[in-house]
Amino acid sequence: MSVLIEPLLIAWLSQDMSITVTTETPPSLEARVPLVQVARISGSDDGYRLDHPIVDVTAWASDRLAAARLAGQVRDSMIRLWRYGEYRGAVVTDVEIRPAACWVPYDNTAVRRYAATYHLTTHPA
Repeated sequence: MSVLIEPLLIAWLSQDMSITVTTETPPSLEARVPLVQVARISGSDDGYRLDHPIVDVTAWASDRLAAARLAGQVRDSMIRLWRYGEYRGAVVTDVEIRPAACWVPYDNTAVRRYAATYHLTTHPA
C-alpha cells in the first residue's frame, strides 16, 4: 500500500507552517490568502510500498514578494519533512524540487502565486 501524498502534505504543511493548505482553489481566493495548494500531478509506484509522487505546490499571497517568500517557506518545510523521519505512518525518503518555485501568472490581480514541482519518494512506515 502506498502513501496518500495529498492528505500527508496537507497535514504536515498545515502543522509545520501554521497556514491553510488545500487541494482546491477556494472561492474568494483573495480573502483567503496566504494559503498553499497541493496537487499530485503524476508519479509512479512499485505496486507494493514504494511510491514516487510528483506534486505541484502553489503558494498564494496578496503580492508577488509575499508569494515568493511563502514558496521558500514551503521548500524549507518540505525539507524538514524529509529529515523528520516518520510522520503519520509515512516516511519521505527523498525530496527534489524540479523546477524550483517561480512566478506563475493568474487572472485575478488581487492575488499572486509561485509554484514548484516536488518529486518525492515515500513509503509506509
